[in-house]
Amino acid sequence: MKQRILFTVLTVMLCALSYAQPIPDSLRKKRTQLIAGINIAGYGTSIYLLNNAWYKNYPKGPFRVFKDGKEWNQMDKIGHAWTTYMLGAPSSAMWRWTGMSETASTLLGGLTGLTFLTGVEMLDAHCAKWGWSWGDMAANAAGTALFIGQQLGWKEQRLMLKFSFHHNRYSDPQLQQRANELYGSTWYERMLKDYNAQTYWLSVNVRAFAPKSNWPAWLNIAAGYGADGLFGGFENIATDDNGNLRFDRRDIARSRQFYLSPDIDLSRIKTNKKWLKTTLTVLNIFKVPAPALEFGTKGKLRVRPLYF
Repeated sequence: MKQRILFTVLTVMLCALSYAQPIPDSLRKKRTQLIAGINIAGYGTSIYLLNNAWYKNYPKGPFRVFKDGKEWNQMDKIGHAWTTYMLGAPSSAMWRWTGMSETASTLLGGLTGLTFLTGVEMLDAHCAKWGWSWGDMAANAAGTALFIGQQLGWKEQRLMLKFSFHHNRYSDPQLQQRANELYGSTWYERMLKDYNAQTYWLSVNVRAFAPKSNWPAWLNIAAGYGADGLFGGFENIATDDNGNLRFDRRDIARSRQFYLSPDIDLSRIKTNKKWLKTTLTVLNIFKVPAPALEFGTKGKLRVRPLYF
């Protein structure tokens, strides 16, 4: 999740350009050059900052593949898909602002997240701590395909990937220390990294599939996925530099949770104010807190009066 802060900032910047007025042909070339420059500079700067912030202290090596398909109960993979998906709309709108056709801007903008995360994956591939993950790349491609496929086929996003977070409090001091080590101690670090506190949602706009119904256009139904008991990538253990076991909580079950909840498609709330439409578009990448049904991996059903 190390790239998510940069992506969120980039999304806000792109959305600010999304609702500009149509332009005459004489300005298209200048705007295209401007947007191309922003993308090139943003991509290069982001990769440079990530390399210095995350990779420079780890030994480098030749290209290597890391098999992480079973890591973190696949929460990280869904996070990759969410990241590439949520960049699709604002990036495509930015290219559309230059006067580019809807098809071309959809393809070019939709591939922005995939391009960026491929660069990040290359950094992983040459780092001794990580490696190239085909699972990550598959998730990146899935998020991109979800956006592009819907935009080209339906001219709208009827199925949206969304994200929600609740602050986890670990009562066990050992688990609290381990969580601080893995996920950070501040609320924003926990939001970005704590897989035990994150939920990813597939939010479905019912009215888009039943246009003649009386179902409210802004009311969605969302299916969510989350996890709990994760205090290590593959299992709840950790070793020191000498291979000695320093954390062992294999007694804690690593579980999955599935959710069903109503949601609001903020992009379908009508407004003539550009600043408000931009704000709603940015916020629409998050699931609105609402009541939810929770289905555990052991078959237990739980009613959540308000779930974040």
